[in-house]
Amino acid sequence: MQIATILDHIDSGQMALPRFQRGYVWNREQVRRLFHSLYRRFPIGSLLVWVTDSQGAESRGDGELPPGQVKLLMDGQQRMTSLYGVMRGRAPDFFDGDSWSFSGLWFNLDEEVFEFYQKVKMADDPLWVNVSTLMKSGAAGVDEIYRRVTANPDLAGPVDVVGKLLRLLGIREVDLHVHEITQEVTGTDDPIGVVVDIFNRVNSGGTKLSKGDLALAKISADWPHARETMNARLKAWEDVGYNFKLDWLLRSVNTLVTGEAKFTYLHDRTRVEVEQGLERATRCLNVALDLIAARLGLDHDRVLFGRYALPVMVRYLDGKPNRLTADEQGKLLYWYAHAAMWGRFSGSTETVIDRDLEILETSGGSLDALLDELRLWKGELNFVPAHFDAWSVGARFYPVLYILTRMGQAKDWGTGLPIRKGLLAAGSRLELHHIFPKSRLYERDYTRSQVNALANFCFQTQATNLWISNRLPKEYFAAVEEQHPGALASQWVPPDPELWKRKNYMDFLEARRQLLAAEAQRCFDELLRGAVESAIPAAPSARTAVGGIATDSEREEIDEVNSWMETQRLPRGHTNLSLSDDVTGEQRAVLDLAWPDGIQAGLTQPVALLLEEPPEVLAVASASGYRCFTSASAFQAYVLAEILDGVANRLPT
Repeated sequence: MQIATILDHIDSGQMALPRFQRGYVWNREQVRRLFHSLYRRFPIGSLLVWVTDSQGAESRGDGELPPGQVKLLMDGQQRMTSLYGVMRGRAPDFFDGDSWSFSGLWFNLDEEVFEFYQKVKMADDPLWVNVSTLMKSGAAGVDEIYRRVTANPDLAGPVDVVGKLLRLLGIREVDLHVHEITQEVTGTDDPIGVVVDIFNRVNSGGTKLSKGDLALAKISADWPHARETMNARLKAWEDVGYNFKLDWLLRSVNTLVTGEAKFTYLHDRTRVEVEQGLERATRCLNVALDLIAARLGLDHDRVLFGRYALPVMVRYLDGKPNRLTADEQGKLLYWYAHAAMWGRFSGSTETVIDRDLEILETSGGSLDALLDELRLWKGELNFVPAHFDAWSVGARFYPVLYILTRMGQAKDWGTGLPIRKGLLAAGSRLELHHIFPKSRLYERDYTRSQVNALANFCFQTQATNLWISNRLPKEYFAAVEEQHPGALASQWVPPDPELWKRKNYMDFLEARRQLLAAEAQRCFDELLRGAVESAIPAAPSARTAVGGIATDSEREEIDEVNSWMETQRLPRGHTNLSLSDDVTGEQRAVLDLAWPDGIQAGLTQPVALLLEEPPEVLAVASASGYRCFTSASAFQAYVLAEILDGVANRLPT
């Protein structure tokens, strides 16, 4: 069937999208590649449609289906939506997604390439053609573009304008094979169930759909409006500052309804069970988010971490129909925050969720049992300065800094008021602030990671950020302390004025890390509210059990190696990198300095520098595929001989 005919069928409603299909997810690069392939007449695959009676068919969009039979698009939605969007210049009626992905596609008549509109590059160049405009205007558009190009005296040489435009227009006549699923295949007893099963089989072999999408397709066989209902819940959270994915919400429903993490357990549940599960999960998630926002201060998307701890919290909260006591709230938040900051769900997510669900089931919903498991997995749940030895807002402990700011009533340095979300005065929007300004540190050749160290971050209002500008601490700290006594200490600034000088910046960072670690310990101990000690003793510390940087001299040596790597124009390594068991999620080792993807990502094997570590740590690292070095000199010799020399040997002569 020609593409133009398929688009006409979409316009008339003869081809539609079933409700259980996900929305549009392609990006601009995928759209560009699709048209590149069609222009060169490369195959783009066939379509799969379900031929069924339009009466009673559940399709996307508000329009009514025409009488008779309708073709519901089972496989090929992303391609056909992209084609429709570009060739019609608008989204189809069944569209659910971001139309930006296919808006503004242009074609270059000289180079025969597709790109999205760039004003500076294309506005005054007659060889760039708006694909949507051409497709809608047809032959008249060809004539107009031909006259415009041939009348331009600046073009250096002849261009086959007409031939290329006709080839571009010819995309409309490209034939796509359409496989049809008819009643002979589906039968009459449970046709939609058969169709959804086919849909899942077609899409489970590649990476087109997530496991959640496949599970939702199965659910939609009984509950056609499932996707729209869940998307409405996601939109409600988006309106208050949280951006969640449908898979995440479905995972929470799944853990509540089935007590399992894997989506396959949801396939055989009834519509009533899933609908009721969604209502209960939504209630529990709202309770959890309110607790996390009120007690920890994580009240918007940029700072909320540990999202896959929330399905476990849903299972726990669903078993607590009455309000939580203060002790229960504290223990639950203590578990959540520690699970999030140590990355409990960052590896084999389903396996770890299943383990925590099992503990809740066998312990009768005991938070103490969850905390015992956390201690067995992680070791001591204590804070040390090295935990804040990270950089960038993507660091694991960045949300912890925000937690401390909100729990400890940190004060804004311009107004002296406690920092909180939703301040009303002009310029009161919260912003991330570099205590030592970036520009002033770069003047002294501090590295990017040093400039953006977590210990150089704090939160201030926009007005205060502007007032401070790029002044150094020694230039404005005294004024802050005079106007608002205690405001500096509320943000864990070392009181020694010598540390406020730029030449002592690294000492300032170390001193503030110590203050942050002490404050974190205080806040989380307070959160736990003196809960009864676990019957299971805490595991040995991470240092004695699984390695990691232990002394100041080791840290200095690690810092020197990272600085040396930068002088060689090579990437810095990760400090205190945690290795976890792929199956259990249990932490097995902490590597002092490591390159998990290799120093040249994808070209060299993972590498680790392990200083004064026991043989057990080296064994774990080696078994995980790391090439291990126990001294800085041996590591540097490897880099010089096998990395830098290897790069030189691969350069063209």
